[in-house]
Amino acid sequence: MKFLILSTLLLFIGSSTIIAQSNLSGAITNTNNEPVIATVYISQLEKGTLSDLNGQYTISNIPQGKYTVIYSAMGYATISKQLFFTSENTTNVDDVIMTESAVEMEQVIISTPFHKLQSDNVMKVERRSVTELNKKGATTLMEGVTDIAGVETISTGIGIGKPVIRGLSANRVLVYTQGVRLENQQFGDEHGLGVNEAGVESVEVIKGPASLLYGSDALGGVLYLNPERFAVSGETHGDVRSTYFSNTRGTATTLGVRTSGTQLKFMARGAISSHSDYQTGADYKVTNTRFNEKDLKTGVRFQNKELKSTLRYNYNRSNIGIPEEIGEQSTSKDLLQPFQEIDNHILSWENTLFFETSSLTLKAGYIFNDRREFEEHHEHHEEEEEEEEEDHEDHDEHDEHMHGEEGPALQLKLNTITYDLTYHLPQLGKFETIVGIQGLYQTNDNFGEEILIPDATTQDIGVLATTHYHLEKIDLQAGVRFDSRKIESEAAREINAPDFIPAINRNFTSFNAAIGAKATLTEQLLARINLASGFRAPNLAELTSNGSHEGTNRFEIGDETLTNEQNFQTDISLEYRNEHFEFSANGFYNTINDYIFIAPTNEFIDDNMVFNYVQNDANLYGGELGMHIHPHPLDWLHYESSFETVTGKLGNNSYLPLIPANKLRNTLRVEFAKAGKLDNLYAFVTYENTFNKDEVGEFETRNNSYNLLSLGTGCSVDIGDAVFDIGINTTNLTDETYISHLSRLKPDGIFNTGRSVNAHLKVSL
Repeated sequence: MKFLILSTLLLFIGSSTIIAQSNLSGAITNTNNEPVIATVYISQLEKGTLSDLNGQYTISNIPQGKYTVIYSAMGYATISKQLFFTSENTTNVDDVIMTESAVEMEQVIISTPFHKLQSDNVMKVERRSVTELNKKGATTLMEGVTDIAGVETISTGIGIGKPVIRGLSANRVLVYTQGVRLENQQFGDEHGLGVNEAGVESVEVIKGPASLLYGSDALGGVLYLNPERFAVSGETHGDVRSTYFSNTRGTATTLGVRTSGTQLKFMARGAISSHSDYQTGADYKVTNTRFNEKDLKTGVRFQNKELKSTLRYNYNRSNIGIPEEIGEQSTSKDLLQPFQEIDNHILSWENTLFFETSSLTLKAGYIFNDRREFEEHHEHHEEEEEEEEEDHEDHDEHDEHMHGEEGPALQLKLNTITYDLTYHLPQLGKFETIVGIQGLYQTNDNFGEEILIPDATTQDIGVLATTHYHLEKIDLQAGVRFDSRKIESEAAREINAPDFIPAINRNFTSFNAAIGAKATLTEQLLARINLASGFRAPNLAELTSNGSHEGTNRFEIGDETLTNEQNFQTDISLEYRNEHFEFSANGFYNTINDYIFIAPTNEFIDDNMVFNYVQNDANLYGGELGMHIHPHPLDWLHYESSFETVTGKLGNNSYLPLIPANKLRNTLRVEFAKAGKLDNLYAFVTYENTFNKDEVGEFETRNNSYNLLSLGTGCSVDIGDAVFDIGINTTNLTDETYISHLSRLKPDGIFNTGRSVNAHLKVSL
């Protein structure tokens, strides 16, 4: 905490060295000298504007320094420029000529340190806007991100989903939201993210080890959630959006407002959703997969010539049923036992100080996760078990009546403080360099009857340096990092009990490095190669478990001697694009030393099979292929295709569990910026083929192939000062009966979601 206070004081003290600010203005035209309405955006400052009908634009109050300015417009190639703003030149004029292109507009990638367009990035990062995911009928944010090749989800019904990136999940995939790492007991796959899609503008995915940038737990990749932007200075906007999902009789509604002055900006957004049990293609409902969610996001920003300071807060409450068997067929949205009630609070504070040729950024976060699980009271004394059956029934009825007073069977409270201080050094020749220090302080406390992991304290600290070297046709990027993690836990349960958990005190350290290159081989052909190491310290469940895990029906036993997982991944990609055609090929090979996994034994305790946490070396390999055809001048027509595959093996040549099946996705879509009185008219049809999954873990069952057909259409209409966005889509149109290989309901033979017709209406002012 002292470190945070000192760093904040340095930000304000250093602000006295800043000099006057500059303006940027100019005209944007096409090759025919016609004005273009385009977006002009400076990502480092999060400042931007829209050119007027004459192509003229102005951005005011730009601090001195070097910034990347992005010019983008539908139907034109995105332009990225680095401009210097100095005290000698307070008014900068930059006239831009944009070239027509059928390629989609590029966006600035935020999850990598140098904030460049994807085509300029050394590391390939996938990005999708949440609006784009919503158009395709995603019920939740996690369901939506599976549209990105190489990303899947471990699911329990619809309400619970955890990300899987190229076969790695749980603590091997780090989630960032509001610029800070999300901590919510992610060791378990029986609960969701605790982040609602409302107020999230886009999703970025780093596939592969990102420990250089993010430390432990980023061994498999990063899911980076970009928050909704503030309004442009001098503007106020409001919107309301409501969606209906026929399969779950579900509704999701969000209401937001954004307003900005010259220095102060404010936004707030609330969301509420409610769903009943989902129905499978076999025409039965999966009992207790119902869930509901409430979410509030708000933010305020102050920005002047001294600094940019942004404070954001997110509160999320999720109530999620835990399915056990197919029972009563109902459309009720009232939860049955067992169920979870999870509160998630995220408070983030970001301060950036701009010097003449450098910048200093401090990000601080506080995350509080309160996870409660309620279930039928099941503990009886031995003498009670010998009573007559009718006495048991009376006692059970009394327990059920009194359950609310007994409180949750399981309650975990996780408090996490994070900090991230980075300094963007003055550019030296063609070198851009960033150095930084990151840390975490976390406490875990138990308040319920059941104990999955003991009370514990975790402390992280990491230091890093990364540099980017730019040549005309080659970009190089390299970096090094050192991390230390300390885990101290308290003893749990009675010392002579068979499920006693002893206290531990462990320290883990790791040194990691990454190097990558991007080469423009021809005007149309781009190549990337990235070599990176990553690490993950064992989590509390792996180190200390000793008891029944009710959510998985396993008796789990940890190993306090487990060591770091350490990996090294090679990633190669080729991208070709011209006026009519885009093609990409990405391949990877990931070697993980001391991979931690849970293995069943032949023993049983309390009618649950015993599973031990063990280590072995592992290898994962595969990749993604992508194609996009957009024939010019038929710019409204698009055909997209992607294929993804991953194979995972242990050192003994057996297959890893929870590796997704190969998938082929084909989409035909049409888009018209203007169609009569309709704006942004679109329609699409998607056919997704998931192949047989025969290469399975030793205790998994193979999975049959299945095919899913989806389609949708939508448009927007201007009525006065309001814009109405209307859309309808259907997922699993043929009502296919299938089971995803990564469904936690698979062992019980329970099918995934059947057909759903979804409709949304959004009104923006």
